[in-house]
Order: sequence, then C-alpha cells, then structure tokens
Amino acid sequence: MLIEAQTDLVLIDEIHLMNLATSSGEELSDHLKYFTEHLPATFAYAGIDVENSGLFTGIRGDQLAGRCTLLHTGPFPLGDEWEGLVATMESTLRLHHHVPGTLPDLHKYLHQRTGGMIGSLSHLIRAAAISAILDGSERITRRQLNSIHVDYASERAFRGGDREAG
Repeated sequence: MLIEAQTDLVLIDEIHLMNLATSSGEELSDHLKYFTEHLPATFAYAGIDVENSGLFTGIRGDQLAGRCTLLHTGPFPLGDEWEGLVATMESTLRLHHHVPGTLPDLHKYLHQRTGGMIGSLSHLIRAAAISAILDGSERITRRQLNSIHVDYASERAFRGGDREAG
C-alpha cells in the first residue's frame, strides 16, 4: 500500500518505547528492517534518549543502529525560525475576532512560556483557542495566554523567569 501511494517519508514517533527484549519488540524490529529494505522511502524515527533506551543493543539493535543516523535535537532558539513557527501556527487559527499578527508580536513571550518547545507551544495556542471559543471572545490575548497552564517543565522554567518580558 505504501508503494502504491508513492510514500516518500515514513515518520515513526516514540521509538524509545520499542523494547527489543520482548517478542513483540523483536517482531516490530524485524518489520521495520523489512520496510526499510523494501520501501523506497526515507524513514525518520523520533524518540527520547534512544542511546540509553536499549534500542541499539543486541543483534537486532546493532542492525537497527546500522541503518540509522542519530540527530540530537532540542528546543528552538529564539530567532527568525521561532517567529516563523509562531506565525504559521497563528495562520491555522479560525477565530472570528483574532487579530492577525498578535501571536508573532508575542513570539518572545511565547518562547519564554514554552522554553522553545514545539509541543508546549502547540498546547498553549490550542488551549487558548479553545478558551477563546468557549468564552465567546474568538481571539487570543496575552492575558488569556497567561491564564493557560502548559506542561510542568515549561511552567517551572517560566515561573523562574520574568513574566512580563517580551
């Protein structure tokens, strides 16, 4: 089916949860190996601390490691790419009274609130949009963003910083 669909890219998230010490983990590893050998596509695996998860240990782990290039990623730095990401997320909003440019104008604040993490930013904007729909305002404001709680790591880092910066 993937060949018929001319799939060029296959993304597999949470790869660190694959346990090669179990029969289901071994089977999954064998399937991934088969797919990478038989599908003309690029495979991208995403996971946390994969070097220490046991993913690359043993015979199957060695085979998987031989097919992967490890790229370490982290939070977005504050800059043009971050501002562009914020603008892109804002462009997906369908709020009737939201003023375009509001979120990009708050890109420094949003970076501080989320530590530059895409998941935290997405959660914050989505929660603010839902709140704006529920309260009838149909727009996102800084005051509203301040009332939204995101993940613990971002909240902990933000509370230690200057809430009014940006």
